[in-house]
Amino acid sequence: MAPNPSNSARTGTSARFPPVLFLKTAYRNSPWAVISVTAHVILIAVLSLVVVTRQGRQREALPSVIAVVPRPLETVKLDDLPEELPSRGPLPAETTPLSESLPSEMPLLPDAPPGNFDQDLESKSDRIGDPNGLIEAPNPGFIGSTSIGPGSQGHRGQTVSDFSSRIPGGIGNRKRGNQARAIRAGDGEPETDQATTEGLEWLKNHQTPDEGNWDCDGFQRHCRKNVCDGTGHALNDPGITGLALLAFLGAGHTHKEGPYKKTVLDGLRYLKNIQDPEGCFGPRTDRHFVYGHAIATLAVAEAYALTNHQMLQPMVEKGLAFIYQCQNPSPSGTGFLAWRYGVRTGQNDASVTGWMIMALKSAHDAKFPVNRPSVEGARAFLDSVTDPATGKVGYTQMGLSPVRQAGRENRWPIDRSEAITAVGVFSRIFANQMLGLDSSKDALVIKGAQLMATKLPTWNEADGSVDMYYWYYGTLAMFQMGGEYWKKWNAAMKDVIFKHQRTSGDEKGSWDPVDPWGQDGGRVYSTALMTMCLEVYYRYGRVFGTR
Repeated sequence: MAPNPSNSARTGTSARFPPVLFLKTAYRNSPWAVISVTAHVILIAVLSLVVVTRQGRQREALPSVIAVVPRPLETVKLDDLPEELPSRGPLPAETTPLSESLPSEMPLLPDAPPGNFDQDLESKSDRIGDPNGLIEAPNPGFIGSTSIGPGSQGHRGQTVSDFSSRIPGGIGNRKRGNQARAIRAGDGEPETDQATTEGLEWLKNHQTPDEGNWDCDGFQRHCRKNVCDGTGHALNDPGITGLALLAFLGAGHTHKEGPYKKTVLDGLRYLKNIQDPEGCFGPRTDRHFVYGHAIATLAVAEAYALTNHQMLQPMVEKGLAFIYQCQNPSPSGTGFLAWRYGVRTGQNDASVTGWMIMALKSAHDAKFPVNRPSVEGARAFLDSVTDPATGKVGYTQMGLSPVRQAGRENRWPIDRSEAITAVGVFSRIFANQMLGLDSSKDALVIKGAQLMATKLPTWNEADGSVDMYYWYYGTLAMFQMGGEYWKKWNAAMKDVIFKHQRTSGDEKGSWDPVDPWGQDGGRVYSTALMTMCLEVYYRYGRVFGTR
C-alpha cells in the first residue's frame, strides 16, 4: 500500500453520502433497512457495555517474536539458475485474439440493473447474460471478442471461472478439492492449509460487521480476548479491504460458496457503496487513492471470475474505465504509458503500475475486454526503468531503489529489498501473457529473477530485512519462474511465514506489521499479504513451464 502521511481524517460512508440521500436509500430498502437499523442499535448498545467492562482489564502478554538469523547471500549461486526457461508453447485456442486499434475514449457504463444488491448477490442462481441490454459487444480496440465478452454465457458453454482457470496465469485451482494437490505439487507444507485458514479467521473476526470494510485504524474494537496492536491509516481502508477480500478469493471463498460467504458479501457491498459515478473506488482525499482503486478493481474482477455474478459486472467495468482514465498518455500522444498518483498526472511509477496490470489481467481472465495499447504502454514503461545488465527495476526511473517514507530509511535500509524488481518481474510476466509474448525468453524477466534470488526472504527486525510487500510480489514472480528459482525462494518464504504467524491471543492467525509499510496498512495489511503468499500454490496458474 502507498504511504499516507495523515491519519487525522476519517473517511467513511457518512462523509460520502449526505443524510438526505442516506434516508432515501433506507426508505427504498424498507422493511429490510428498518429491521437492520433496529438490530444494529441493539447490537451497539450491547457492545458499548462490553467495551466499558473491558476498559479496566490488563492486556494479556504477547508471545515473543522468534528471531531468525538472515541467510548470507553467498548461499545462493547464480550459476545454479537457468539462463532460459522452457517455453510454455503456443497460447491455448480459447485465448482471446488481440486487436491493434485504439478507441478514442473510454465511455462510462450504466449502473447495475435495478434490484437489491444484497439479495441479488446472495441469490443461488448464476446471473449470467445481459437481459437488460446494458453491455454492448466489446470494442474492437480491446483485448476481447464478441464470443468471449462480459455478459456472455461463456465460450463453448463454459462458465467464466472454468475458462479463466485454464488461461496461462489464470485464477488457478482454487476449488477446495484441488488445493491440497496444488500445495503438494508446488512443494508446500502439510500445515499450509491450516495456516491459511487461521489467517482468514483472523481477518473475518476483525471485519467491520455493519459496514463490511476492514478498518485500518479501528479493527481493534472487534478484538475478543485482548487488544491487538498494529493499526494503520484510515485513508487506506478501500485498498486494505480489497487486499482482505483477495485473501478470501485466493482460497476459493466467495459470497456464494464456502464458510465465509457473509464476510465476502459484506466486503463487496462496502466496495459498491464507495464506488463513485466515474468508477473510482474510495474517496480521493489523498493522492495515493489510485492504489486503493486498483486493488479494489482487482478484487471485484476476481469475484466476478469466480462467480459469474452479473451484479458485479458494472462495478468491474466502471473500475476498468477509471483505470484507463488515470493512465498517462505516451509522450508521442499515440498511445499510453503507465500510472502514478491521480488522473493523468504525467508521472509514472512501477509500484502503482504493478497493481494496475494485475487488475487488467484478472479482468482479462474474467472475459472483460482489455485495452491492448494500455498493456503495451505499461510494458514499455517497465522496459524504460529496468536495467538490462542487472534486471533491477527502478521506482520511477532506472536505478532508483524502493521508496521509503521520510524517517524510515535507517530502520528499513533500501539495500535489503528488491520490492520494485519483484513488482516489475511479475507485472511483466502477466503483461506478456496478455500480449501473447513468451516470458520464458524474456531477458529482463530472467535477470530480475536472478537478482531476487540473491535477496531471499529473511525475518530480522534488527537489520530491517522484513519487507512483506517484496515477499508478496516476489512469491508470485518466483512461483511463475519455477525450477531452482522457486525452490530457493519457497524454502525461505515458508521459513519466515510459518515461524512468525501468531499462535495465541487475539492475534492468533495474524502477522505483526513490522515492515516498511506496516505503519500504513497495519495488521490487516500484513495478514492479508502473508495469507496470499500461502495461497500462491493455487491462486494463479503458471504462465510457462518449469524445469
